[in-house]
Amino acid sequence: MFGILGATRVVGADGGEVALGGPRRRALLALLLLDADRVVTAERLIDGLYGDEPPAGVGNAVQSQVSRLRQVLPVPLEGHPAGYRLAVHPDQVDAHRFRRLSTEGRAALTANDPGTAEELLREALALWRGPALADVGDAPFAAAQIVRLEELRTGAVEDRIEADLALGRHRSLVAELGELVAAHPLRERLRAQLMRALYGSGRQSEALEAYEEARRELADSLGADPGPELAAVHLAVLRGDPALLPPAPASVPTPVTSPAPDPGKPDPYRPGNVPRETDTGDSAGAAGHVSRGTSSATASAAPPGAPADAPPHHELPAQLTSFVGRATELERIGEQLARHRLVTLIGPGGAGKTRLAVEAAGRHPQDAYFVPLAGIGDGSEVAQAVLGALGLREGGLLGAAVHGGAPDPVARIAAALGARPLLLVLDNCEHVVEDAARLAERLLAEAPGLRLLVTSREALGINGEILSPVPTLDLPAPGSGREQALRSPAVRLFTERAVAVRPDFDPTADPATLDAVLRLCTALDGLPLAIELAAARLRSLSATDIAERLGALPVDDAPYSLGVRPDALFRLLSRGSRTAQPRQRTLRGVVDWSWELLPDDERAVLRRASVFAGGWTPDAAEAVCADGTDILAEDVLDLLDALVDKSLVVAEQPDGAGRVRYRMLESIRAYGAERLAAAGERTGERHGERTGERTGERHGGLSGDATGAGAGESEAEATRRAHAAYFLDVALTADPHLRRAEQLEWLRLLDGERDNLQAALHRCLDADDIHGAMRLVAALSSYWLLRGVRYEGVAPARRILGVLGPHVPEGMEEEYALCVMAVVGMLPDPEEFAGHLAAATRVVDAMHRLSRRYPVLTLLWAPFAGVPEEDTSVLEDAFADFLASDDHPWYRALIHLGTGFQSWIINGDPDTAQRECTASYEGFRRQGDRWGMITTLSVLADLADHRGEQPLAGALMDDALLLAEELGSALDMAELLCNSAAYSIRAGDLAAAAASSGRAVDLARRAGSPEYLARAHLTLAECARLRGDTGTARGLYERALDECPVGWFSSNGTRSAVLVALGRVAVADGDADLARTHFREAVGLDSVAMQLPLSGAVAAEATAGLALLSGDVSAAAALLGAAEALRGRAPAGPDADAAVAAVRAALGTAAYDRERARAAGLGRDAAIAVVTDYLAPGD
Repeated sequence: MFGILGATRVVGADGGEVALGGPRRRALLALLLLDADRVVTAERLIDGLYGDEPPAGVGNAVQSQVSRLRQVLPVPLEGHPAGYRLAVHPDQVDAHRFRRLSTEGRAALTANDPGTAEELLREALALWRGPALADVGDAPFAAAQIVRLEELRTGAVEDRIEADLALGRHRSLVAELGELVAAHPLRERLRAQLMRALYGSGRQSEALEAYEEARRELADSLGADPGPELAAVHLAVLRGDPALLPPAPASVPTPVTSPAPDPGKPDPYRPGNVPRETDTGDSAGAAGHVSRGTSSATASAAPPGAPADAPPHHELPAQLTSFVGRATELERIGEQLARHRLVTLIGPGGAGKTRLAVEAAGRHPQDAYFVPLAGIGDGSEVAQAVLGALGLREGGLLGAAVHGGAPDPVARIAAALGARPLLLVLDNCEHVVEDAARLAERLLAEAPGLRLLVTSREALGINGEILSPVPTLDLPAPGSGREQALRSPAVRLFTERAVAVRPDFDPTADPATLDAVLRLCTALDGLPLAIELAAARLRSLSATDIAERLGALPVDDAPYSLGVRPDALFRLLSRGSRTAQPRQRTLRGVVDWSWELLPDDERAVLRRASVFAGGWTPDAAEAVCADGTDILAEDVLDLLDALVDKSLVVAEQPDGAGRVRYRMLESIRAYGAERLAAAGERTGERHGERTGERTGERHGGLSGDATGAGAGESEAEATRRAHAAYFLDVALTADPHLRRAEQLEWLRLLDGERDNLQAALHRCLDADDIHGAMRLVAALSSYWLLRGVRYEGVAPARRILGVLGPHVPEGMEEEYALCVMAVVGMLPDPEEFAGHLAAATRVVDAMHRLSRRYPVLTLLWAPFAGVPEEDTSVLEDAFADFLASDDHPWYRALIHLGTGFQSWIINGDPDTAQRECTASYEGFRRQGDRWGMITTLSVLADLADHRGEQPLAGALMDDALLLAEELGSALDMAELLCNSAAYSIRAGDLAAAAASSGRAVDLARRAGSPEYLARAHLTLAECARLRGDTGTARGLYERALDECPVGWFSSNGTRSAVLVALGRVAVADGDADLARTHFREAVGLDSVAMQLPLSGAVAAEATAGLALLSGDVSAAAALLGAAEALRGRAPAGPDADAAVAAVRAALGTAAYDRERARAAGLGRDAAIAVVTDYLAPGD
């Protein structure tokens, strides 16, 4: 939880408060929290923190503060091209949660539900811990925000008092209102509430005196008279208006929605609370029409023509179920109806348009009538339906109100309405949309007091129409906690409907049930009707059973989803209310209704678009949905526009992007997929010819055949093949851009198409198109690497290799090697793929590790295979053309990096390594490749640390972390955080080290990387050991050892470090034999691991502990000297300091210094030999 309603505060997962540091860092956090989960530009941060005159180097200062802040926060602080984003859901920030709760409370108050309003507003106000931004009030940004927040607080207090007055708590409010009026003497609403509280407490004279005091204060301070509200209360007190008295218990106004819930009934989603509003969607059953007044439960009917001062009369369907959520939509509709005369609620079937319209009409201050149009079969019946709803049919009770008996039904309606204010709800207009539009246009012209609230899947399309989209119910935010998830409208609706059919249902009964409910609601897009139908199945199935049958649960080796299974979706969600319209009883019926209203060409585009996963772009639609004959590419966008108008396709601009993207609700996509599967052979130009011009000619197409459709190919086969061809082209086109300055733009493009790319890959496999699948794996390898999601390639690559056997397809050697790396690079023990690995090794060795078509192969191979067997001259000969040419700047930067790494690790030459890595960094910087810059900065930080320049090392590491967050690479961030944790451990800052390690664990787990998960657990274990928690440390060490991939060059260093750490634990336990075994295995695992300066130093220090335990004190001193030689000027750390103190105490200072100095002057190889010789068998 994050707080700014008081002092700036962060509460960690353990319930403890996080230490945030100084005022500037707190101000930075507060500024980010004000825009939680949104990007805050660097310019705004600078202005907010430093004002109009920022100091020189302010950009670096902000970066430094960001870097320090992210080390202690329990959530990511992400870098973006424009600024920074604190990845926290707004509801975890007290200010945003306060705003939401107070808005909901005000909506409940407006809906005449003071009990719910009071509860919500008290919960909101309880979040305040003191004055807003109390500890950062001097920051330039703070003043305006403090005023805004305090004004919201006072408004919420006034609303809460209003609710208390409605509940009859006049006496208890007098003292509180007296204090509030003293604190806010010019707030007329508070003074009016004080007068009402006094009058309702039987203190009329004091209420009048309070008015006089208010009048004097306003005159003295502002030279003004009391406003209308205060004057009206004064007049009511003078007249003794009984409306000011507390309501009798039996006459407390009830909400105009459903009857108040039983307070004794347990809340299914929050024990102890009464359920609040609920939304059932279009499927809500109705028990006929009833008259519902807003001021009396027994208000008599007030037909058109009744006196103007009669209470509002609501002739609306009575609802049998509760209403969930929709506070924002209700407030918006109320505002729209106040300003406009025609408001259309538009959205897909099952979204809850009808129920929302009924609720909005019930809160409308004018008479309201409901006209159901779903059951009429002809547009000519629309006007008759309105006449019937108003009671104006011939012979009806109100027929006499119309003089002259005009034969035109629209004229009869207009004559009856005249100028009287009235709201008419026209429900379900999509099948008679043209007739409804004509009726609406004419009535609005002839009845000036009329307002229309329309529900339809398609807009009426007339002048003056205001569209009010009805979205599906809000789903739990990703990563939200249990309580937050249970409060989301979608989960609340499922829970309430589940309890209705199974009273003992509890979503929190076990983690599996809650997970299934969350996945079900998400898989069903939060569509109210689908959620209700799924909940109804709980009579005979569990939530987990339903989710599993729908395909909503994760499947092994399938990190993506092609959506729910259409057959299961429509079969399971098929038992709605028997009293509902036939089209609302089942999910299939809802979509069937829309399908039957479509012409053939729109049907074709809808079913073909079902092959897309996660949405699509206009270009993709033209490439995949056109067939060259019946539907031309230039016609596709017009047909999509028509589908958008009919609420079957959604057009949106994700994250404020400038490009439109289309998507379908899962129920509609599944229906389209079912229709596509049933479609016959496709006629006309073959589906792949358009994309073949790009994919086939440039990249060889899928399986070498871009147009590839054979005679008799079905429409489904042609559409899926076109989809795969298009997205192969997308991946191959993007690949070179991922190594240039525009890589962020292309990464975002691929992020948007991630589901489509995975779908194309798996469809190739399902169609036995192995070559196409290989090309996609190869084309996506760079993206997977940069985004830290290489696990996505494991399952498809395994399938490919299983089909290929030991044979390498001719002409696809690099694709084959990348498929091998996709598997062996992500499995802890790739032994089963040893044959493939040998074949791939031959392929890569033949090209001297330089892949011409897929440079990512060079990157992936190096950490796996390690130092090449060729000597430097052979390597330089292989790289000569790249080094000499200006045509390969990215490869030249990579070669400088490889040379620098070899100079540092293999040759022990830090000066050459510094020069080569600097050249590499400059090369990657000119190219704009953030990955290359991150990698070289990490090595340069290690070199600076070795030279004893720790501030520079920290700054370089911070720069690398900023770039990694900007890039969005979970793997790079995990690696850098592990390095940062190691720095912190040596500096003795275990809290910072544990924080960095914890974040690294989360990132590595999210990226599916066993190697980095092992490294993160290693540093986390080191923190536990140094705190004295040996048991926890041992468990984490053993877990890290299990996670280390076998046979990797890059992971051998981690395995060695884990074994050294386990040896330390054994020394601490007094087990010299076990410690020696661990140390020998660590040192003998790989000679390169010992050549890493800090790794060798740590091994030497740990072995000194074994020597001391064994009584060989002189050897212990020599080993510490060797550690000093290997470490250079890097900090020794707490382990080394403790070892030095112990050995000096045992040997004496003079003898210790003599033995240490002898070894400290050795070169690297000789220093390593001190360790290996001591551990050699027989010693």
